[in-house]
Amino acid sequence: MIRRTSIGQLLAACIVVAVLFVFGTPQASAHAGPPDAVHAGHQGMDMSMPMRDATPNHQSQQAIAVRDKEESEFNHHLAGLLVVLAGLFLLAETTLGQHRTWTRFAWPVCFLVCGVFLLVFSDTELWPFGPQSWWYGLTHNGEDLQHKVFAVVLLTLGVLEIQRARGVLKSAWAAWAFPLLAVFGSVMLLFHEHHGGMHSVDHLAVMRRVQAEHLHFAIAGGGIGVVKGLSELPTPWKAIFTKSWPLLLIVLGVLLLRYTE
Repeated sequence: MIRRTSIGQLLAACIVVAVLFVFGTPQASAHAGPPDAVHAGHQGMDMSMPMRDATPNHQSQQAIAVRDKEESEFNHHLAGLLVVLAGLFLLAETTLGQHRTWTRFAWPVCFLVCGVFLLVFSDTELWPFGPQSWWYGLTHNGEDLQHKVFAVVLLTLGVLEIQRARGVLKSAWAAWAFPLLAVFGSVMLLFHEHHGGMHSVDHLAVMRRVQAEHLHFAIAGGGIGVVKGLSELPTPWKAIFTKSWPLLLIVLGVLLLRYTE
């Protein structure tokens, strides 16, 4: 019976991933502006003026923009991979129960690793990778501050859930830490600042796409928090909620893996 349940849950997870990849693939036409509009933007330009693209300063800005884009996408993709793994470990935990105690610790470790990486590597303009101090970055750049808050949320979730898995933390409030922090992080995503792509020609389209992607993250994260909270209540649907929120974690992970600027 355990094997059949395990196979069913893994198939459900695979179906979720497949649907997201097949029906959620971004279309290239959505990212590219109309050719006529681009051509019109060049009409009336004084060709005797020096092209801005040829200046060393602009080339330097473009190089920085490309580096920031690659760094941001890598951070989101790594976070997505860890979130997918956490969801799979949770499905294994609900299936195997006490037969494989390591699964109870595996998924919180994914959150810990993600939190540590985000805390250290999310903003490389800060020390020790860049010239800015943490104090300056966190007080002058809202995006940096939000990244570090997300990192603290992930680290807190990882530590609390590991303590619960060990049986050390048995307080009633501990069961609600995950749902509340998940909802808190999702609300923060609605106000997330993102400065990437500001130097590109189609920066407005880039910003709209990034905002839409973060809205999807917020919806998925809010759903995770709500369903996880419902799974902690003694209701007739407790078993359903317990097996549903790991699937939502996998959905969020796939969305992060597909993130692009």
